Amino acid sequence: MSGNSFVRSLHDLSAAAWFGGSLMGAVGLNGAAAEAKDPAERTRLSTAGWARWTPVQIAAFGAHAVGGIGLIAANKGRLAGQPGAMANTVVKSAITVVGMAASLYSGILGKKVGELSRHGGEGATEPKPGAPEELAKAQQQLKILQWALPALSGAVIVLGAQQGEQQRPKNVLSGLFDR
Repeated sequence: MSGNSFVRSLHDLSAAAWFGGSLMGAVGLNGAAAEAKDPAERTRLSTAGWARWTPVQIAAFGAHAVGGIGLIAANKGRLAGQPGAMANTVVKSAITVVGMAASLYSGILGKKVGELSRHGGEGATEPKPGAPEELAKAQQQLKILQWALPALSGAVIVLGAQQGEQQRPKNVLSGLFDR
């Protein structure tokens, strides 16, 4: 690979893994685990699946950071001179950090649900009546996060696409001439 192709690929593939993994987890893994007959199995299976995904997610975050830093370094002149380029980068970076923090928090909550899985649930993220408060609270937060994570990672991908459009020759030239 030449030029920025390697860091761009690292950046984009890792964002895709984050988005796809979080969406598949919410829809596929949590949805399938919710169909287990035994309420304890619902929480146990979901927790086990997410635990298997965690190392991949951590690697994706690392790759995304390396790719993002590489792209910023390669485009520092354009970021400084093209209107809107720096703002996009700042917003995208902020959303990335918030999304990574939310993913970390989701992992902490998932570990808590795993430790309390013997109490079971209506679903992976739905507490059953009479569930311990700690478990119910963790599941309710996970129910929100399972949809917030694809939204955040999707926003990162959309902002990355906008950055790609900003790099089109006509947009770069227009930005330079507008200065």
